[in-house]
Amino acid sequence: MTDSQFYKVIGRTDDRGNIARIRLVPEDGGPIPTFEAGAHLDVYLPEVDLWRQYSLCSDPARSDHLEIGVLKDPNSRGGSEALHKAAVEGARLQIEGPRNHFPLDETAKQTVLLGGGIGVTPMIAMADRLHAIGKDFVFHYCTRSEDVTAFKDKLENAPYADRVVFHHDNKDEAQRLDLYRDLPAADPDTHLYVCGPQGFMDWVICTAENAGHAPANVHREYFSADVDASGDSFEVECAQSGVTLEIGPEDTIAKALAKHGIKIEVKCEEGVCGTCITDVLEGEIDHRDQFLTEEEREDMDQMCACCSRGKGKLVLDI
Repeated sequence: MTDSQFYKVIGRTDDRGNIARIRLVPEDGGPIPTFEAGAHLDVYLPEVDLWRQYSLCSDPARSDHLEIGVLKDPNSRGGSEALHKAAVEGARLQIEGPRNHFPLDETAKQTVLLGGGIGVTPMIAMADRLHAIGKDFVFHYCTRSEDVTAFKDKLENAPYADRVVFHHDNKDEAQRLDLYRDLPAADPDTHLYVCGPQGFMDWVICTAENAGHAPANVHREYFSADVDASGDSFEVECAQSGVTLEIGPEDTIAKALAKHGIKIEVKCEEGVCGTCITDVLEGEIDHRDQFLTEEEREDMDQMCACCSRGKGKLVLDI
């Protein structure tokens, strides 16, 4: 079942750092869907036949439009470049969502938001919400330089501007993010949220957990990941359909099953969006994704079929 519909681009701002801020409304004139901070949209790009996920950076309290921020990344598989080309004012885009795999825990006494580059987008919606409900938070925003700091004007004029700390790699060391200095002491009521390039996120997560922050309190959302989906061959049995097949070293479960008429919905193909989560009845999973938590991986009862593999035979509930 899909909630796909067409949206119209009602405005676009080309911001610093080659980031386009794209404002959207339903093409049919219907109401703006409600969403919670941390949510994203799935956008279909027919030019490259790809679905891509973009975090909502608009205030969850707004009801006049949705806004996403999109980095034009020449190192991507073409999705961001296609959207930069397509998203002119008046254009129509096929969209699913909003969905939320990165929810904000509004019960936390203290919240730390850490955005690296385009990873700032969900943090803006979170900051809007935390301010609206009167919560204690600090917002660290890291970029290579001030010249590529998108949303700078918006954040400097936000009602919570005094809680936003900018960090630029080209500035002196004292101005850069220092996790040993800038993270609060570990506490059950303190929650951290991080989004950005994989290296930035891995550094923040590892440092925070080594400092005693509980993994369950260190929330993360990867918007891309370097995933090795290759490996030894293994067998997959589909319990419901009765199909059993071998997954080759260069194939994925989702692609191999599709060749046999069994479709698993896939969007990111990098194990970051969770669209292809599949229940596993038996077998040992070789997890390659960045979506499931460590606790979820240890249960060995679900996997991302777009990239994760099996160690021996897997029995899937499909």
